Amino acid sequence: MADSILTKDDIKDITDRGITEDTILRQIEVFKKGFPFSRLVKPCIPKDGIVILDDNDIARLIKKHDGAANSGRCMKFVPASGAASRMFKLLSSFRNSNDYIDKATLSSATEDGDDSSRLLLRFINEIRKYPFFDNLESSMSKAGEDLERSLLKGDIKKILEYVLDNNGLNLSDTPKGLIPFHRYGNYSRTPFEEHLVEGAAYARDTEGVVNIHFTVSQKYKSVVSQHIESVLNRYEVNGTKYNIDLSCQKPSTDTIAVDLNNKPFRDKDGRLFFRPGGHGALLENLSDLKGDIIFIKNIDNVVPDRLKGTTYIYKKALGGYLIEIQEKIFGYLERLLDNDPDIEFIDVLFDFVREKLCVIPPEDIHGLPPYLKKEYLISALNRPLRVCGMVRNVGEPGGGPFWVHNSGKGISIQIVETSQMDMSSEEQKKIFHSSTHFNPVDLVCGVRDYSGKSFDLGKYVDHNAGFISNKSKDGKDLKALELPGLWNGSMAFWNSVFVEVPEITFNPVKTIFDLLRDEHQPGRE
Repeated sequence: MADSILTKDDIKDITDRGITEDTILRQIEVFKKGFPFSRLVKPCIPKDGIVILDDNDIARLIKKHDGAANSGRCMKFVPASGAASRMFKLLSSFRNSNDYIDKATLSSATEDGDDSSRLLLRFINEIRKYPFFDNLESSMSKAGEDLERSLLKGDIKKILEYVLDNNGLNLSDTPKGLIPFHRYGNYSRTPFEEHLVEGAAYARDTEGVVNIHFTVSQKYKSVVSQHIESVLNRYEVNGTKYNIDLSCQKPSTDTIAVDLNNKPFRDKDGRLFFRPGGHGALLENLSDLKGDIIFIKNIDNVVPDRLKGTTYIYKKALGGYLIEIQEKIFGYLERLLDNDPDIEFIDVLFDFVREKLCVIPPEDIHGLPPYLKKEYLISALNRPLRVCGMVRNVGEPGGGPFWVHNSGKGISIQIVETSQMDMSSEEQKKIFHSSTHFNPVDLVCGVRDYSGKSFDLGKYVDHNAGFISNKSKDGKDLKALELPGLWNGSMAFWNSVFVEVPEITFNPVKTIFDLLRDEHQPGRE
């Protein structure tokens, strides 16, 4: 089979990336067969898959968290590999068009219902609100241009040029984490800086050390490192010291692309074309940390200091909840491994698995002899643990929390992306539309077992939870393979707890216009 598909040069390209030939052949088979859909049972809702915390819970859990943080158990893991090109997609389309653009033409198009023109007009009219405005003004001045004059003349193309291109701010080819997001008096902070501030609030130990790991694109690793180094002295105050690591997605996690006939896609030089495997590839980076309690949050989900208080409270509450559940699991495992459990203790553990971990075992488990029930319970409990914040639906895109059938293994709660759902099924569509919450990527992970040993995270991946998308290269259509996502398929066989968190804790910046929302503006202190 390999001889008919891959050449010797292909195999060399594959092995040079640290990928095996068998892996590539399996990926090609996946393109042919596709991925099975998840089988939704029902949505997770409050008190049925989603935990609701009251004030007493929060106070208790914060104490739990603080004890762990003080002892150095906590760290932050921030996926920050993305470029900001999507943020500026609309601006780039106008920048690259051959049409003449001024305020009058935009206003006329807006009156005719053109939303793109309306948004561009808003960008120009409110440009002074952006935290990079001063940088733009300075950049144009150095080139002998006057931003205010360009605004007065309505020279929109010139303004877009200096915002997007490398003769100006080059924001369309800048990591999202380096875009100025929030203004503070006479300076602005990037998302990297906001995560430094956050880390000091809930991942600082008694020695003042804050451990943070950012995953970045290899292309931008140097500039990100330089930026962080240049601003550290602003945040290393009051005894705070940062231990910051950067890593890149490994070439061994890239996936092969195929053409529409499921044959390996080749570039214009005839070589195999590989694509990054999506954020699920970062599971290896996460595993390499050998951490203990790890907080995960996307690079663009940050707010100014004036709104951080609620985030800190719920971050600590999530961490405390994880520790509380983890302590019970560890205690149960030690008893299970040291003794032959009696029937009453086995019943207690099954209740715990169902009620606290939201895992419903297969029906036939109850007819098994005690020693097999013990084996099942050890396997069910001795897994990585995650506590995930869930926000009430507010119309944001993204995966959601559902009770899901696990082929032959019972039912559990999972984060499921829409790409994993069979939306042609009226039953499944109804379940999806009855969902009350969505996943904001706000989680804390326990990645060590009861003995303190690091879990092999690769053992808990649902390899059927990836998806196939349509892309193009050199003007030719292709199909791309995304690995199981970091917080859905890659953690599908972890133990999971979903906890409701307030809407204010989720304020991502997906487009340039999100920075105009009140939550990202300075506001009144």
